[in-house]
Amino acid sequence: MTPTPSLQERFAPASICFGCGPANRDGLRIRSLEAVDGSGLVCDWQPASMHRAYDGILNGGIIATLLDCHSNWTAAWHIMRARGLAQPQVCVTADFAVKLRRPTPVDRPVHLRAWVESALEDRAIILAELSAGEKVTATCRGTFVAVRSDHPAFRQWS
Repeated sequence: MTPTPSLQERFAPASICFGCGPANRDGLRIRSLEAVDGSGLVCDWQPASMHRAYDGILNGGIIATLLDCHSNWTAAWHIMRARGLAQPQVCVTADFAVKLRRPTPVDRPVHLRAWVESALEDRAIILAELSAGEKVTATCRGTFVAVRSDHPAFRQWS
């Protein structure tokens, strides 16, 4: 059975972003999908030993990258749907804050979940969480902005 294409694979297959770019063979290559209940986006990702901060525990910078990229795609997906566009506009991170609540093990998949807290026409504030097993290990709140044609990131997904 072929897996459902992620938003990244559908809309930005040439992206080289370290966190979410399908074309970055050395990156994390997260796969964001719409939640079954339509409440936001979800992603399951398996850490590797190279992602450790120390024995058995996921590095905080990797956690931040996972939350940042997944939240960014949540904003892009929301803005696309709110504007009735055929594809998402590239969004960039304006700000984000991560809270590391407990150590995140690397011996099992982590689950990302992100949803819109509020939005304007060109930006969205996103809440997200990362969990391992049934325990939330990190949370994030960030602002993500759709870029205009004069921004250096404008064509990054094409």
